[in-house]
Amino acid sequence: MNQNPPTTPAMPDVQGLADTRHIAINKVGIKSIRHPVRVRDRATGVQHTIAMFNMYVGLPHNFKGTHMSRFVEILNSDTREISVENFPVMLSEMLKRLEAETGHIEMNFPYFINKAAPVSGVESLMDYDVTLIGRIGHGTIESTLKVVVPVTSLCPCSKKIAERGAHNQRSHVTVSALINSHLWIEEIVELVEAEASCELYGLLKRPDEKDVTERAYDNPKFVEDMVRDVAARLNAEPRIDAYVVESENFESIHNHSAYALIEKDKRREE
Repeated sequence: MNQNPPTTPAMPDVQGLADTRHIAINKVGIKSIRHPVRVRDRATGVQHTIAMFNMYVGLPHNFKGTHMSRFVEILNSDTREISVENFPVMLSEMLKRLEAETGHIEMNFPYFINKAAPVSGVESLMDYDVTLIGRIGHGTIESTLKVVVPVTSLCPCSKKIAERGAHNQRSHVTVSALINSHLWIEEIVELVEAEASCELYGLLKRPDEKDVTERAYDNPKFVEDMVRDVAARLNAEPRIDAYVVESENFESIHNHSAYALIEKDKRREE
């Protein structure tokens, strides 16, 4: 009598079949998957947040598809502190698991910084939109840190011509920095806020409101001033190889935004 248990037939691997169209795919993978992460925090050591991930690999022309489930397996592997430092490890693991030559990971998350009001000292949290972008291909890894910093901008022209005050607005300054070593998120935020008419706070008392209003009035900035002044600071930062700095001023007296952008690759100057 046959004592061997019946064998289960192997399930076909459709993704692994050959493709005859001879067209490679630049990016294939998963988008918009949320996952809890830990991010290094300069003040407290670590910050827990929820990130939105996009994960892609390049697919050679001779493969029909990639294994989508393996992207999720990577996120659900051993608990890790996801940061700029270990992004290369995650990228390399993705290439190995997906048997790919190129890869791309984007991790977008809210990041909170505790700030004290300038006069009263009352503390409150400010949130900043942060994206870590990692690329790997042919043995080269690049990491980009993108931070959106909301600030105040006050119009120099309005200040010059108006007899009673000047119009000001909230602006979003976005820095996308290709970095070559560790750079704190807080450092990007502080760099931008130092070049705005005034920084923003989550909570202000009346003495604080007076202080930030007068500070902005004493430090007017066009959108062009904003990107140039931030760019000058980025030029002087050796940990940044290339950058894009953008400023969008949500105009308070117009039904449109003012916008400016500077892009620079410092490696081309070497």
